[in-house]
Amino acid sequence: MATIITMPRLSDTMTEGTVATWLKKVGDTIKEGDILAEIETDKATMEFESFNSGTLLHIGIEAGKTAPVDSLLAIIGKEGEDISALLSGTSASSTPKAEEKPTEVEAPKENKAASVEIPSGVKVITMPRLSDTMTTGTVATWLKKVGDAVKEGDMLAEIETDKATMEFESFNAGTLLYIGIQEGESAPVDSVLAIIGPAGTDITGIAENYSKGGETKSEVKTEATSPSTPAQTTQETSNSDNSRIFASPLARQIAKDKGINLSQVKGSGENGRIVKSDVENFTASTSAAPTQTTTSQPEVATTTTVKPFVPAGETYSEKIPNSTMRKVIAKRLSESIFTAPHFYLTIEVAMDEAMKSRATINTIPDTKVSFNDMVIKACAMALKKHPKVNSQWADDAITIHHHVNIGVAVAVEDGLVVPVLKFADQMSLSQIGNNVKDVAGRAKNKKLQPAEMEGSTFTVSNLGMFGITEFTSIINQPNSAILSVGAIVEKPVVRDGQIVVGNTMKVTLACDHRTVDGATGAQFLQTLRTYLENPVTMLA
Repeated sequence: MATIITMPRLSDTMTEGTVATWLKKVGDTIKEGDILAEIETDKATMEFESFNSGTLLHIGIEAGKTAPVDSLLAIIGKEGEDISALLSGTSASSTPKAEEKPTEVEAPKENKAASVEIPSGVKVITMPRLSDTMTTGTVATWLKKVGDAVKEGDMLAEIETDKATMEFESFNAGTLLYIGIQEGESAPVDSVLAIIGPAGTDITGIAENYSKGGETKSEVKTEATSPSTPAQTTQETSNSDNSRIFASPLARQIAKDKGINLSQVKGSGENGRIVKSDVENFTASTSAAPTQTTTSQPEVATTTTVKPFVPAGETYSEKIPNSTMRKVIAKRLSESIFTAPHFYLTIEVAMDEAMKSRATINTIPDTKVSFNDMVIKACAMALKKHPKVNSQWADDAITIHHHVNIGVAVAVEDGLVVPVLKFADQMSLSQIGNNVKDVAGRAKNKKLQPAEMEGSTFTVSNLGMFGITEFTSIINQPNSAILSVGAIVEKPVVRDGQIVVGNTMKVTLACDHRTVDGATGAQFLQTLRTYLENPVTMLA
């Protein structure tokens, strides 16, 4: 049966989107994961992926046109399928025929509740799609509780996507009548997140109508709006530690790293919310609990579970649920390694001059440049000379980018994110250093916005700080190449016929053979080595 695709909400503030480009046309075969169109939001132009397979039967918003979120974007179904009923239904708001089983059609949200009348002023809030790759979301923290008054623009919750933890803003005013996804729980995009409306409104049956599979949720009762009901008491008292404390993700992470109990911190944010500065300025009192003694050992404070005692000779295993981020990493890297024919080129670079230059640069006040910053700068300049490496494969054409946006792989607790330095070739070494430090710090605290992780044309992954001397990486598609950077090693080298002590570093370029040939990759590495071995040439 045909599926209606609506204009997605690709950012937390997006209310309308513009179709910049259609990458498919009516009649084309669509596979799950194909990019349908490029959609311009209020923050960036992002690729919109299809979650359905079939034939593109209809385009509802032409390229260059703007439409509100949830407007009819496209219809996908079987080739030759009659979609006249769907088109007339969206244009005239007609009721689908009984035999059409409307629950199977991914129709706009208004049609999902056709069987239950929604009282005036009541709004059903669904799990938003906060990034172009997001299919499920996890509620990290609720910033409001059932019974609270909500104003338009208030932050309802912090939602963890596959890329970041983001604050979700309410576009409606009223009373929070119902919470559909509890803290720590995950749910697909468009699942019921909350219901907002006038205080005391009967919302019986609304959440069940929206829930997939028609499962009854006993919590949906009018009593939910009463402060004295057991449901609310549970929400307020079930967690006596940090879980019901209003704090930003960054504040929670800093407190976790420092071993600070958030219940002892006074918040200065909205409604007493704890923010970064509150934790950084916090001084523990002498009566603090004994657990605060772990502040001298941050690595202990970051452990969320205690290892069980396992007697010798006995086996023990634990199962850790996959986070949204880990699932997406697995999917994307599997797609890359199995679809892009990888080959690898490795060179060894003399880093003696780079070490001298870095030491000199870092004598400048307020300047801190790392070797990784120098590698990024050298890559950016080399890509300008070898644009074929700065390319992207598609079945019909190879796109060669003449702008340089370098993704920097950053390890975080749940996996890996790749913030992007836009126009890295136009940045100085110190600008690259400052930007990398900023995005890496915010990546580890899940404060990056989706737009900051989009649009890379090349990626750099560095494990040298862990003592890894050489490794290979999987290409971060749609890039055509990724550079793996190893540690600088002091060892004997031959120079001018003499054995001397030198400092070398191995780098490996993984290339997509569909776009980059061996000679092209080798020439890029030659240019890269020239820049790194003669850093003054990067200042020209």
